[in-house]
Amino acid sequence: MRDPRIDKLADLLVNYSVKLEKNEKLLIENTGLQQELVSAIIEKAYEAGGHPFVELKDPKVMRSLLKGANEEQLKAWEKYESTVMEDMDAYIAIRSGDNINELSDVPSENNKLFGQTVGRVHRNIRVPKTKWCVLRYPNASMAQLASMSTEAFEDFYFDVCTLDYAKMDKAMDALVKKMEQTDEVHIKGPGTDLKFSVKDIPKIKCAGQMNIPDGEVYTAPVKDSVNGTLTYNTPSPYQGFTFENVQLTFENGKIVDAKANDTERINEVFNSDEGARYIGEFAIGINPYILHPMKDILFDEKIDGSFHFTPGQAYDNAYNGNDSSIHWDMVCIQREDYGGGEMYFDGELVRKDGRFVLPELEVLNPDQLK
Repeated sequence: MRDPRIDKLADLLVNYSVKLEKNEKLLIENTGLQQELVSAIIEKAYEAGGHPFVELKDPKVMRSLLKGANEEQLKAWEKYESTVMEDMDAYIAIRSGDNINELSDVPSENNKLFGQTVGRVHRNIRVPKTKWCVLRYPNASMAQLASMSTEAFEDFYFDVCTLDYAKMDKAMDALVKKMEQTDEVHIKGPGTDLKFSVKDIPKIKCAGQMNIPDGEVYTAPVKDSVNGTLTYNTPSPYQGFTFENVQLTFENGKIVDAKANDTERINEVFNSDEGARYIGEFAIGINPYILHPMKDILFDEKIDGSFHFTPGQAYDNAYNGNDSSIHWDMVCIQREDYGGGEMYFDGELVRKDGRFVLPELEVLNPDQLK
């Protein structure tokens, strides 16, 4: 008998996240072969009158493909993915795997080419032209990364993924309004003193429509406005390698110095193209159930009391003029147990040690959202 929480999650995905309507085509992309959830989503899609399609992928197979790929093949791959995606109205991606480092020995040039070709399908078609949602699915590997038993992690996962997102969505309105009135953001903390403008860049709330789990409000800095130093205090996997102790220094928007546990490797990423050294997203994380990093960005970027500051491509709906083949969400947690920190909007303290201090924003603190 199928776990009833799976059916609850499938219902959330189909009827809340992508709001599938009659005769709409839904592509379900499953990396990791999670048959029960895929089947539940198919059933909910049929109940909604939709037409579900399924594409199965496997991380080990992806590794084999990417290790030997060349530019001609990747362009053909992009054409194939584009043809399928152009015909869809909605997209749900379930991503999981036994090893987050499965792609660690794929040549960096191949990863770069993949981002520049096949990655365009996400940026140019999936995001702007479909109703989409991306999520993980719990397994023993994810539990290990979270330092939890498999059963305990599953309970955590379903608490996080099926919380009252409609309530969160309403609570975010006050933060969106405050950010829309803001010019300069100033962030301070251990190893961090950073200033930038968000003036006239749209502010977007995320409460279960595009990611599960969810819980962030994002925008982008004015491209050339970023100055100062930012030290990230969470591990950040990228292209099969986990970067730690990342510190970036900015001058007029550009990353002019980057240090990490592998400084040479991180600078190779930032040398991918001109836009890789500029920031494409600034977001504030507020999910009350996600407290600690687990090397999975879909969870880590929503951590309670965190923010992420993302080198690379800006989203079309919060566009600051920056284009890149990368979009690398890196997270800093400002709760007291991670060293604390302050966030100011136009000189006014709005969040201290991960807790909102303005009365109109207190609805976003964890005791109000759970």
